[in-house]
Amino acid sequence: MCNQETILNIIRLDPTISEQAIANKTGFSLEEVNETIVSLFQAGRIVGRSFILPEEKKIVCIGGANVDQKVQVLNQVTYETSNPAVSTRSRGGVARNVAENLGRLGLQSSLLAYIGGDSEGEWLLENTKQFVNLAPLKVIEGKSTGTYTAVLDPEGQMLLALSDMRIYDDVEEDFIEKNMHYLQHAEMVLLDTNFPGGILEQVISSCKAYQIPLCVAPVSAPKAEKLPESLEGVTWLIANHKEAEALAKLKIQTEGDFFRAAEVILNRGVEKVVISRGNQGIIYFTKDGEAGAIVVPDILVTDVTGAGDSLIAGILFGYLKGLSTENACKIGISCSLITIQSGETVNPELNHLKLIKAFQSCF
Repeated sequence: MCNQETILNIIRLDPTISEQAIANKTGFSLEEVNETIVSLFQAGRIVGRSFILPEEKKIVCIGGANVDQKVQVLNQVTYETSNPAVSTRSRGGVARNVAENLGRLGLQSSLLAYIGGDSEGEWLLENTKQFVNLAPLKVIEGKSTGTYTAVLDPEGQMLLALSDMRIYDDVEEDFIEKNMHYLQHAEMVLLDTNFPGGILEQVISSCKAYQIPLCVAPVSAPKAEKLPESLEGVTWLIANHKEAEALAKLKIQTEGDFFRAAEVILNRGVEKVVISRGNQGIIYFTKDGEAGAIVVPDILVTDVTGAGDSLIAGILFGYLKGLSTENACKIGISCSLITIQSGETVNPELNHLKLIKAFQSCF
């Protein structure tokens, strides 16, 4: 068997190189090269069929990668007629947005998602790759990239949202299995509910089995219902008002109802529950008995789209930095406040220093 470090160094330079090319380059026999690669694989020093090298622990985001269309009416909306408005296009999808936010904050994030082989997908890839590892993402030819259209009032608050996510109905059953090495080398996994229920259950059970911290973002009330009844293995579940109602199967009308809903979700196996209350802030409740409400400071709102995704990213950033539940939630709120001051779903000015400054200013 030939020298392992020699083979590893060649693979680092070209992870797609063939065994025969390695043999030609080193002078070792093909049999020697094959034996060495098997040994490296068994030792965990390379993973997968393409000689993927184990990377530094990072965050893997699984779910939606879409194109967001935002249409803001200029005056009070009038139904059943045309309304003057302005429209913009931006990058979207909960998993993709969280991944980009985390990338901008300096963490390593990878995206497991489906996009269409169309111009929207190409645009999305081009405008995501700077901050996110897109290697595990799959392009589906002949399918349309997911789209999300939000209609906003003159103050930037959402009136209506429409989504075309049919591409996620075609997610292959073995998609997660083929990319399991990304999960196994992750410090944290973020899962949104765009994928079919069977895939969601597979990710949750895999994270539980490998003891990988997992955060679930329900995306919407209807999609939240795709989650399995048992949420054992979920470290964080971060939901808005309507998503929490769907998960807890109760109407939330008072502050006490928020905590009652959180308790129901905890009883399904989640360790930490956060429920956002729009401009009223958030509540958090954990299985260890931590509970509290955090109020959002008054701030000028440009556009609320993406606020929930940046809240999640900020909370995970704080959690991975070892902060308490309360301070991680405050970091999340600080991140969302930076987002709503921008017309983009992910604020292009977001960075680690800006987040810390916002945290210190608000709390």
